[in-house]
Amino acid sequence: MTVNTPETGLRAQLLRLARSAVAFAIVLGVCGGGASASYAATDEQVEDGSVELFISIGVHGSVAPGTATTAALTVQNSTDAEVSAGRVVLELGRTPLADSAALTAWLDEGTTDAVFAPLGADDTASVDPRGSTTANVVVPQESLADLAPGIYPLRAGLDGATTDDLDSDTAILTEVSSTSVLVITAATAPQVGVIVPITATPTGGALLTLDELTTLTAPDGALTAQLDGVVGTAAALAIDPAILAAIRALGTAAPTSVVEWLTRLEELPNERFALQFGDADAATQAHAALPALLEPTSLRTFLDPKMFPSIPSTATPTPTPEPTAEPSLPDDAELTTVPGAMPGILWPRGDVTGDDLATFAGYLGGPGTTILPSTSIGEKTSGHAAVGENDLLITDAAVSAALSSAATEPDADARARSLAAANAHLVLAAQSAPGVPLLVALERNETRTAEALRAAISAVDTPAFELSALRAAPRASVTLTAEPDGSRATALQNLLADEATLNEFSSILTDPQVLLSPERIRILRVIGVGSTAEEFAEAITTHRAATQTTLDAVGIEPSSLIQLYGANAEFGFWVRNDLPWPVNVRLFAEPSDLRLDVQRETEVTADAASNTRVKVPVAARLGSGDLEVELSLKSPTGVDIGTTRYADVSVRAEWESIGLIIFGGLAALLIVVGVVRTVRRRRRHEAAEASDASDAETDVEEADAEAEAAPLEEER
Repeated sequence: MTVNTPETGLRAQLLRLARSAVAFAIVLGVCGGGASASYAATDEQVEDGSVELFISIGVHGSVAPGTATTAALTVQNSTDAEVSAGRVVLELGRTPLADSAALTAWLDEGTTDAVFAPLGADDTASVDPRGSTTANVVVPQESLADLAPGIYPLRAGLDGATTDDLDSDTAILTEVSSTSVLVITAATAPQVGVIVPITATPTGGALLTLDELTTLTAPDGALTAQLDGVVGTAAALAIDPAILAAIRALGTAAPTSVVEWLTRLEELPNERFALQFGDADAATQAHAALPALLEPTSLRTFLDPKMFPSIPSTATPTPTPEPTAEPSLPDDAELTTVPGAMPGILWPRGDVTGDDLATFAGYLGGPGTTILPSTSIGEKTSGHAAVGENDLLITDAAVSAALSSAATEPDADARARSLAAANAHLVLAAQSAPGVPLLVALERNETRTAEALRAAISAVDTPAFELSALRAAPRASVTLTAEPDGSRATALQNLLADEATLNEFSSILTDPQVLLSPERIRILRVIGVGSTAEEFAEAITTHRAATQTTLDAVGIEPSSLIQLYGANAEFGFWVRNDLPWPVNVRLFAEPSDLRLDVQRETEVTADAASNTRVKVPVAARLGSGDLEVELSLKSPTGVDIGTTRYADVSVRAEWESIGLIIFGGLAALLIVVGVVRTVRRRRRHEAAEASDASDAETDVEEADAEAEAAPLEEER
């Protein structure tokens, strides 16, 4: 059988414990160290999945002293094989867990000194592949009558069930165990407030797109689930203004579901405050010694004027037949405002120092309130506190972690254990500070279901709780003990150095904000509060690589050998632009030899996402030879762009003079030959004419002689 359960959080830790405790489980028939986990003997038993056991008892684990109750033990089979009928046994450790540390040790590691005794047992039906079954164990009043108020360790195990090996006919004994707690309390529940972060991260790292918002605000969308989960509760909402900016930036193009979601959020009666844009971490910025909190450089670049209604222009000269109109575009404040938000609240990471609190006051322009977990201070406390004159709201870290786990668990059976753990931590916190309001903060998570979120809030939330009232309550003096994470500050400084380089690079754009505004927003998201160390490191690496890709997006393409045979010509070079916007650059050309005269500077407008051909006039001087032309790009402000290239040129300018001489000589020779032929032709013609004339005279004389001789013949 292969066990596939989440490898993070309490469930993973307890699953590992269950695997190591199998021998003990086989002996007892009930394993005392798993957390809703399963054990599998071999990897061949089933193709996929695991068998798990979940405990649900009382109201979120709570039972009034001396009363009976019923425990629901659910066997879930996520394998491809059937699990046979078995028997579940429920046991209780009758020694209460002394404090929060003991509670954590039991839930996380399954360790306790308590002696366990059976509370009840029941048979289970067989479980189909990918199915579940529930057995109800009735716990009579007398079983709990002698228990004093406290937190008691609870465990259950499935005994005697078998799983068919899919590769053979062998039946494999399946041992499954689970741990939880039973809370016996008669104390009045303390006032508890819950803070719920409302966040959403776009895939591209800038603002949420229309398609993303449409998906998130659909009936089954994540943002819809977050509102569904808080409706009817007193939870205080911590809202990322980037969500509101993304919606408002759509103007009239915003889909109906998106507009309705925003309207619904604005109409909720829940108290609220604004997170920093993109949920950026103020502590990281303070550690990086920033003089002010980072903000988007401009959101105007995300606005399409055609998507906003027009208003008459007051600047139109009169008289005119009809007044012209211009779009009414919202400014950054209008795009990011959280209606009804309480001012002056920061919710950073927990690694905050006293100096950071003073820096936060400067960020806020005066006294404000910082929300920190109880792990940041030396005392176990929650609620309203202060370090010197700096105001704090302290959240109970243990309750917050357990409740956050419950809020992200879609399965109700699995969720029951986290709710019982949260309730137990809450009781211990109330015992340590009777009558003091407690504050709980859910971790940043964008995958919560509405059902899970509502169940988590409702388990601890006090309907009349007001965050504003807690801020006005007396303060307990506390001491900060957290150590700041300097690596995040260093990483942020590197990001800002890269941004400064991009700022210079952006001078090639007609509107630099089309590049700089998304860049700043991505930086804010990279330093978001909710990222783990691994996620933060990966985000830094990815972002810096993307920055380098942008800086390399414009450059000169390599060229082949250029042959120059004439005195004057034009060299053709290609400027590459991979950016989605046209760029304005200057191409500089510098020959390595005086035999070539090159136009030193050429203005270029390179089209978006294309290669643009640039013609550079050149002139060859005396002499021939091989040389190089150094090519470089600069922005209109003189910033170097891309990589310097070198073009090889072969100059053969003397071939032009030699060619002219040769062609001139050939022309002269042809002329002389023509003249000679003409003279000779004329002479031959004149000689022929003279010869013809002489022959004619001879013929005449002969004719005359014959004429004279004829009478004489006759006389004879």
